[in-house]
This record gives sequence, structure tokens and C-alpha cells, in this order.
Amino acid sequence: MNRAEFIENLAARLETNKAEANKALNGVLDEIRHAVSRGEEVRLSGLGVFDSVKREARKARNPQTGETIRIKATRVPKFRPSADFKALVSGARKAVSDRTTAAKKAAKKSTAKKSTAKKSTAKKSTAKKSTAKKSTAKKSTAKKSTAKKSTAKKSTAKKS
Repeated sequence: MNRAEFIENLAARLETNKAEANKALNGVLDEIRHAVSRGEEVRLSGLGVFDSVKREARKARNPQTGETIRIKATRVPKFRPSADFKALVSGARKAVSDRTTAAKKAAKKSTAKKSTAKKSTAKKSTAKKSTAKKSTAKKSTAKKSTAKKSTAKKSTAKKS
């Protein structure tokens, strides 16, 4: 899922437009980024922990030249998923959330739209059935002519 698809799903869940969903997503992501950059830990229950970890200065080797180089100490972001999130991804636990209720609401809306579409489709299908009856009649005549040809072959086989 890319960002655009995520925003579409979020808009459907919040029952709002894409612009509002985009603002909400940007707000959440900005808050997480700023808190982690300040050295704070962001804990979201059911999802995990966003944190920053300090990497010590170290020596490394340039693979092209074989020369050893020094790498400065730095801080990098880190995400640790919660136990619930791990269980959900591994399949050990089923997801039961508001998403299922949102999906049911969307299904009800689409069902109402589909029911009107089915009525017009039903009219078309009756027209197709009459066409199918005509083609069936043609097939039965084709079978009869095939049967006559096979008997003719048998009679010629008996003569020789």
C-alpha cells in the first residue's frame, strides 16, 4: 500500500474527504518525527515504539580500496513492534477492529448501489435467455444432420 492508497482508506474510515485525511496523516507523522528527533520515545499501544538509538563512533573498511575509515557517532531512528502487532503479522491472532465495521458500512452502501444495477442487469439477462434458446434449437438440428451422415457411412461400409 502506498501513501495515496493509505489516505484513501483513512478517508473512508474517518468518513471524510482525502484532504482532511491527508492533514490527519501528516499531523501524526510530524508529531512522531519531531518527538523522536528530540530524543523522546513515542509509544503507540497495539503498534509499537518509535525511538532513537545512539550509535558509537567506529572504524569501518572501504570495500573498494580496503582503506580503514572512521565513522562518527550518530543517532538513528528505531521502531520496535508491539507483541500484538507481531502476533497479527505472524497470523497467530486475527485482526478485530473498527476496520471491519467500516468495511461493513462500505459494503452496505455498495450493496444499495448494486441492487439498482442488478435490476437493470436482470432485464438484459432475460433478453440473453431468449437468444440462448434460439442457439439451442440450432444445435439440435445440427445433431440430427450429424446422425444422418453417420448412418450413411455405415450403409456404405456394409456394401463393401
